Amino acid sequence: MEERNVLYVGGGWVPGGGATIAVENPATEEVLAVIPEGTAEDADRAVRAAREAFPAWSATSRAERAECLRRLHEGLVKRAAEIGETIARDVGTPLRIATRIQAALPQTDVQTYVDLLAEEEPEERAGNSLVVREAAGVVAAITPWNYPLHQITCKIAPALAAGCTVVVKPSEVAPLSAYQLFDAIHEAGFPPGVVNLVTGFGPVVGEALATHPEVDVVSFTGSVRAGTRVAELAARSVKRVTLELGGKSANVILDDADLAMAVKVGVSNAFLNGGQTCTAWTRMLVPRAKQEEAVALAKKFAEGFTPGDPLDPKTKLGPMVSAAQRERVREFIAKGVAEGATLVTGGAEAPAGLDTGYFVAPTVFADVDPDATIAQEEIFGPVLSIIPFDDEADALRIANNSRYGLHGAVWSADQDRALAFARRVRTGQIDVNGGAYNPLAPFGGYKQSGVGREMGRHALAEFTEVKSIQL
Repeated sequence: MEERNVLYVGGGWVPGGGATIAVENPATEEVLAVIPEGTAEDADRAVRAAREAFPAWSATSRAERAECLRRLHEGLVKRAAEIGETIARDVGTPLRIATRIQAALPQTDVQTYVDLLAEEEPEERAGNSLVVREAAGVVAAITPWNYPLHQITCKIAPALAAGCTVVVKPSEVAPLSAYQLFDAIHEAGFPPGVVNLVTGFGPVVGEALATHPEVDVVSFTGSVRAGTRVAELAARSVKRVTLELGGKSANVILDDADLAMAVKVGVSNAFLNGGQTCTAWTRMLVPRAKQEEAVALAKKFAEGFTPGDPLDPKTKLGPMVSAAQRERVREFIAKGVAEGATLVTGGAEAPAGLDTGYFVAPTVFADVDPDATIAQEEIFGPVLSIIPFDDEADALRIANNSRYGLHGAVWSADQDRALAFARRVRTGQIDVNGGAYNPLAPFGGYKQSGVGREMGRHALAEFTEVKSIQL
């Protein structure tokens, strides 16, 4: 068992002030590690260290900040295999995905800002005013467990590039890759206090950060309930808040699309990371006349996601991250059956031969009412709802029939038709005919999927203030 009973504050590892939290392996239910149960006092120490470091860090040149980030990138590359295995163990992500996505994407997050800082800072004029952007101050980055390293690096990389200092509060459920990140941060030689780590529970450490008078920006990823709470707390001191709160994305397959390809890619997307992905296309919208064919295809592809040991390179579907998450998903599956949807494959029972571990069978429902619970709520598990539509207008209505608006997809043999449809879907990102994920593009959502944007050049704006200098 690994013992990481320390926090990273002021440029070094220090003891936590509270008790400890056990970190489980969701595939075996064994304790992997213990970490500190941080306190409000720990959060205060970290914020004060970040505040003390801010004036000097914000005054550094773009080249100096880029160099620190370049060294951090090198540290992440060096640790890639170790990070992939760690995330496979504490999240349950299959090792192949943990290595190719979970460990690789944070490298891209950091390199993006090395490259952007290498560009000449643009000068903006408005009449007789020089308009400049300056670092916003101290940032609290509160992150979830499903992509535990990427969700940190996509916040801290632009914040650091902008000249902000940061306090990170990772999820207590899967925090071990955060420690590997801070090993790399320490090795990279960031000045003391520029980046800090405090582990613990959201209602204690997270709320202490959201209310702290010396925190200027709160960047949060998680549930709507928790994000609403963070926003309410931050509003008391008029902090800037960015929120990424999940989704219920529609994969719309129009009548002229390559049905087999669209269904195959759609199932893979819905089940990525065990369905524990905010951008998962968990609603598959198909023409009513083709529903039977689409259901048969979805069943075949879904049953190829046999649950198993995430450390086995052949495994495509690992466990849910915790017992609580497994029970949540099972309850949604039972609700789907109770509300009259057709269970095509899977179900709430434990997969055969997997009595240990927090596994859920890959599950597909057909004939799902667009207003049903499983079509409206973010399940965060390997559960796909197939919803028939009558025509293109009906498909658009169903796609937009959600309180979320984070991601989505549309498929058509006519690229222009698909693009026209994509423009009308109220969502922050949408893929046309399987368009590849682009980490340079702004990421964020409409409606209850959140406020603000992450990734690429747009993320820098979230961590800067605008000043007009009249000349």
